Amino acid sequence: MNDLPERSRLVQQHLIEAGVTTEIRMLPDSARTAPEAAAAIGCDVSAIANSLVFVADGAPVLVMTSGGHRVDLDVLARSTGAAAIAMAPASVVRDATGQAIGGVAPIGHPTRLRTYIDEDLREHGEIWAAAGHPHTVMPLTFETLQHLTDGEVIAVD
Repeated sequence: MNDLPERSRLVQQHLIEAGVTTEIRMLPDSARTAPEAAAAIGCDVSAIANSLVFVADGAPVLVMTSGGHRVDLDVLARSTGAAAIAMAPASVVRDATGQAIGGVAPIGHPTRLRTYIDEDLREHGEIWAAAGHPHTVMPLTFETLQHLTDGEVIAVD
């Protein structure tokens, strides 16, 4: 755990506190995109749980989407009940999560974010999420992701 970047150590601490046992893996190269992460891990891109931060009605929200999807903002707005939704700028992502784009984990944020989870991620026995840094990832089950984030399952595309 000591070899992990600071933000990944914080994610690991949150996992321990939640009673979740999983191993954060350091990748030799960046996994800022779902295809990069899938190639490095050796899994299907749709098993990558992208962590995307949006601003919904003025508040940041986290959307965990399958790496095989592009989020349709109209569908996302309907699914979340938001009147207005847009991608969050990098400064909002950093403020809301304490993490950089490309490494945003589903947990380890300064405060809990309202979280939505792409229903298609449940098709995978194992999904992979960023772990607080662009070079770290962790395997989770859909159920564990939902438990960790208290996320609402929705359609995103």
